Amino acid sequence: MTPSKDVQLSIPRSVADALALPEGRKKEELLRELAISLYREDMLSFGRARELAEMSKHAFGQLLGERSVERHYGPDELAEDLRYARGRSALTTREQQIDFSPG
Repeated sequence: MTPSKDVQLSIPRSVADALALPEGRKKEELLRELAISLYREDMLSFGRARELAEMSKHAFGQLLGERSVERHYGPDELAEDLRYARGRSALTTREQQIDFSPG
């Protein structure tokens, strides 16, 4: 099995120079914009788009909200939410079993 490789995009220097951003933020902003656009067009799932944007779930969700991008909710997102809820439910049960009364 061959290891996966990142895909690199080439942006003409004239386009990169035309971006009204500091040089150090261009890559970050371009990745975020691409992620938002691909998610909006249903070409990437939330998880993959947030990975492309190099953001946490919470931060990417907030960014989508700020941009008025509707969240897609499919089977993958449902499964992830159910896993989280089950894990959180188990944690809550354990927390309830701990005796916090003074000793």
